[in-house]
Amino acid sequence: MKKKKVLIVGGGSAGWMTAAGLACFLPAQRFEIIQIESTTIGTVGVGEATIPHIRQFNQMLDIDENEFMRATGATYKLAIQFTGWGHKESCYMHPFGRSGHDINGINFHHFWLHLQQKKQNKLPTFEQFSIAVLAAQKHKFQYQKQDQNPLLSDYSYAFHLDATLYAQYLKSYSLKRGVVSIEGKVTKVNLAADSGDIQSVSLGSGQQISADLFIDCSGFRGVLIEEALKTGYQDWSHWLPCDKALAVASEKTTNPPPYTRSAAKKVGWQWRVPVQHRTGNGLVFCGDYLSDDEAHSILLDGLEEPALAEPRLLRFKTGKRHKSWHKNCVAIGLSAGFLEPLESTSLYLTQIAIQKLIEFFPTDQISDVERDAFNQHLNTEYERVRDFLILHYKLNQRNDSEFWRYCQNMPVPDPLQQKMTLFKQSAHIPAYRQGLFMPASWLAVYLGQGELPKQYDPRVLAYPADKLIQYLQQLAEHVARTADGMQNHNMAIQQTLQAGMSAYPQAALSLYGDRS
Repeated sequence: MKKKKVLIVGGGSAGWMTAAGLACFLPAQRFEIIQIESTTIGTVGVGEATIPHIRQFNQMLDIDENEFMRATGATYKLAIQFTGWGHKESCYMHPFGRSGHDINGINFHHFWLHLQQKKQNKLPTFEQFSIAVLAAQKHKFQYQKQDQNPLLSDYSYAFHLDATLYAQYLKSYSLKRGVVSIEGKVTKVNLAADSGDIQSVSLGSGQQISADLFIDCSGFRGVLIEEALKTGYQDWSHWLPCDKALAVASEKTTNPPPYTRSAAKKVGWQWRVPVQHRTGNGLVFCGDYLSDDEAHSILLDGLEEPALAEPRLLRFKTGKRHKSWHKNCVAIGLSAGFLEPLESTSLYLTQIAIQKLIEFFPTDQISDVERDAFNQHLNTEYERVRDFLILHYKLNQRNDSEFWRYCQNMPVPDPLQQKMTLFKQSAHIPAYRQGLFMPASWLAVYLGQGELPKQYDPRVLAYPADKLIQYLQQLAEHVARTADGMQNHNMAIQQTLQAGMSAYPQAALSLYGDRS
């Protein structure tokens, strides 16, 4: 049987995650995987914060977690800290896990809201019921074990990592599994006259490479999916108006926190991502409201460690291709779309595209059935991440710039407006089976940015308020003691660097993300 050829155009995280995933699951006797990568084309290399699903991807590839952390300079991550997003002085955490426990089938936050509206004295803050929040604030981390405190299973974790090192690690992984790597730059894409499919690509060296399926990991340009196939782009910048980012690395911090920081600024926001050997920083902003020079000053003034280089300017347009899979080309990573890294979703969207491509991979002829199923799934993923990001901007209460006032007053997509209206009226958060962010995540942003609903589940009125407040106080004290007893984050990293093969400790990914 003649081998089918799969050609991946582009390297970086998206390209080598794709190559590794296909090399792991496509039998080598039936498929040949070729990767074209040009050393003259730089990668974005700023997406260094992840969410818990990256562990699922690594485990899918049978990658040892300790080895991965050593190779990528990774640190642990329990949450994202948002400063200045509700009002200018506000600060809250979006944890990888839940807060409190449901009582007799009633969501915990309804009890807290009931007591909060009654203005009960000594009511703990909502974050005090989250083990992930308290551990992150105290710079703690440890794996959970079944014989330990049940609270230690109420959170998941992710990583801060060097995306360039991760790509290099996966490149080595892929080459060992038979992927053919070719150095070169695509200068021409050759289309079939009858079908419009891609037949081959031509390189600057004169070499011409044909394939059955082409995967575009070429970044914002979309060399195959857009420049050749003219697939078209959905522009979402009227909802997410930031269109530029300045990125710079600074010196490492001696005590890296197990959380990513997102600090709202006059226009846009600044990220801080601590890895073992440096700190990643960047300012996401809108060029209509802030000049590049002003953004440069804001970014450097907000650094906690000395910069290691001059900031690098990136331009982007928030949105996605009309089709991620068009004809015989699949776009993965930035070539498929861009959503700003406010919730560290870049590698997740790459990962989910790879997993769905493997699931729908055509073993014979490519048909509309696989293409349509893949595109529908990816559209839903992008739109639900989009709506969650818009929520942060829409709920802001800042009045210190025209940018934030625009975000407060802008109309939002209908599905998001319906969710917001439902929560404001009744404190209910609809759940969905497909999509990244579960109710715990939405709740963290609603309450963190000061959106307190008018009503709550009336069933909580059957519970005596004095007994409820006593229970909540005891629970908050238990969470605090548990967090205090956890291991120091820095010590956990050092143990990982010295450890052998890991045992893949599991945490409940469904607490934070996709249950499918």
